[in-house]
Amino acid sequence: MRLLSLVLPHPIFSLLSFYATAQAFTIAQKKFPKTASNNGIGNAFRHALWTCFIMMYCCKVSSPRKALNFCKRITDMHEDLFPNKPLETKMDLHNNKIGMDYFMELLPGIHRQFFEKGFFIDALEKKMADAKVLKNLDDDFEGFLVYLDEK
Repeated sequence: MRLLSLVLPHPIFSLLSFYATAQAFTIAQKKFPKTASNNGIGNAFRHALWTCFIMMYCCKVSSPRKALNFCKRITDMHEDLFPNKPLETKMDLHNNKIGMDYFMELLPGIHRQFFEKGFFIDALEKKMADAKVLKNLDDDFEGFLVYLDEK
């Protein structure tokens, strides 16, 4: 019911989000086949890319403010509907925020209609070089991608 209450009032955003999800997953799996589907660094990339793509597509049909609000709500709800361990949830929510923040950081310099996937893929791959290992719930790595070291 919660999911329907979010997607039914926003059918276009919902379709665009589904498309963004599929694209981000496919790209992450191709670039990082060993870590995109677990809690490794590829997963961090995938979550940030996912939110960048949702923002990019939704901003093409609506305002950045509305796109950001929907993106936050749908990605937070995803974490609620598919619960993980607390550290995994913190990691996913953190990386989602990294993607949304990065999009909003670029927005003043680029008209929202001209955003392309490559803007985010290259930049997020560079951010991976400085990614931090999240070890406990108190860790605060503001501005950095985070992942779990599952050795």
